[in-house]
Amino acid sequence: MPGDVTDLLVTGETAIAAYKTFRDAAIFTNKRLIVRDAQGFSGKKVEIYSLPYSSIFMWSSENGHGIFNVNSEIELWTKAGHIKVNLHKGLDVRRLDKLIAEAVLQATPA
Repeated sequence: MPGDVTDLLVTGETAIAAYKTFRDAAIFTNKRLIVRDAQGFSGKKVEIYSLPYSSIFMWSSENGHGIFNVNSEIELWTKAGHIKVNLHKGLDVRRLDKLIAEAVLQATPA
């Protein structure tokens, strides 16, 4: 997990899973999803998105199988807009899908 993301965790928050692409990362904690987006040629400029699970109202997942499909992706629709996270081919996207489902459905009042 990137050090600049570790510093953002609040008391009682723990990382459950972290996924890395070439320069970016998606970290699932027990409270939120943190997306680290390195920008620019050098990747020194970093934008971090913090998304509480309660703000996600729909998501989709796509696995990366086949010669021409080089990566997996997760798309999230939130109260603030739409987020797409591209992940490496071969990642168990269904495990990630289950992590999102457990977090979102537990955060949503019945």
